[in-house]
Amino acid sequence: MIGYRFTEFIPDKDPQKSAFENLLQVFIQLLTITSGNASEALSWLTNLDRQYNLTSPDYGMGDFIDDLKSKGYITDEEGKGEIRITPKSEQSIRKSALEEIFGKLKKSGKGNHHTPHSGQGDEIGSDFREFQFGDSPEQIELTESLRNAQINHGFGDFMLTESDLSIREREFKSQTSTVLMIDISHSMILYGEDRITPAKKVAMALAELITKKYPKDTLDIIVFGNDAWQIEIKDLPYLNVGPYHTNTVAGLELAMDLLRRRKNKNKQIFMITDGKPTCLKQGIKYYKNSFGLDPKILNKTLNLAAQCRRINVPITTFMIASDPYLKQFVREFTQVNNGNAYYSSLKGLGNLIFEDYKRNRRKNL
Repeated sequence: MIGYRFTEFIPDKDPQKSAFENLLQVFIQLLTITSGNASEALSWLTNLDRQYNLTSPDYGMGDFIDDLKSKGYITDEEGKGEIRITPKSEQSIRKSALEEIFGKLKKSGKGNHHTPHSGQGDEIGSDFREFQFGDSPEQIELTESLRNAQINHGFGDFMLTESDLSIREREFKSQTSTVLMIDISHSMILYGEDRITPAKKVAMALAELITKKYPKDTLDIIVFGNDAWQIEIKDLPYLNVGPYHTNTVAGLELAMDLLRRRKNKNKQIFMITDGKPTCLKQGIKYYKNSFGLDPKILNKTLNLAAQCRRINVPITTFMIASDPYLKQFVREFTQVNNGNAYYSSLKGLGNLIFEDYKRNRRKNL
């Protein structure tokens, strides 16, 4: 009996898209992997073209590069022969990440954060209730009130009484301030596994989601290695790891400082990491220990987790590693903060972060 021969599945090109659009989709993915290096991405794309025949005799790589320039995705106007991506490409990368990770999202109204509280709020709900003293005339739902009048009094002499009046509930919308912490220590690319690219994609998708769907929310992004510093959303495609240890303390201190400046009641921290804290800064020197959980570093980290709990800032940790030793640290850290923890594969990271973001937005933290 002849068995089945399995080969790698290579999907066909989308017939609804032009040759430029199909190549652009691959180019955007390569830009994420190369940390925004357009020249390197085009070099990779050229190699892929030789291997998989992405272009055709009618539309080659030279045509694609010319279109990238004319459509404003790349530029070499500085005269140095160096190709750089433009803000249009940065936007496309974030949009691509959003569609890849949250592609099944349904559009919903103004996209702001719902709470369980109803009354004279900001957004129209789907429920009705009886008229109560103090309700404004603008809240009366005319069609539903007339329907009640016909049901209660018949179709003869028309009569509309106070008991017939129906009010459509309105929901208050809350604002949420989120700080996203991304570990850029060297371990994020160790052992042949690229963890930083999925982390970047999730950050870009979350940034695009908040910008477009929840514009009244705030998102601050922090990267942490030996130190911690804030980056702008536009910097995300260029993010890369460095020869760093993991100074979780510096990241948490900066996150708390940023949240203190926000006037929203709802505040939260998301932390994407693959390891344990291994570094502290003491004055101008660094205290480092990569072998096990150092009590000096661990205690400082747990103290900050407790401080966040006291000021009602939950920390959700997304651990993209499966080491039981590291899981024990995350469990202790989460217990002290009374936050949440997820042990995620790289593939499921985006959905977990979105679901937790949505869930936290539904309540007053």
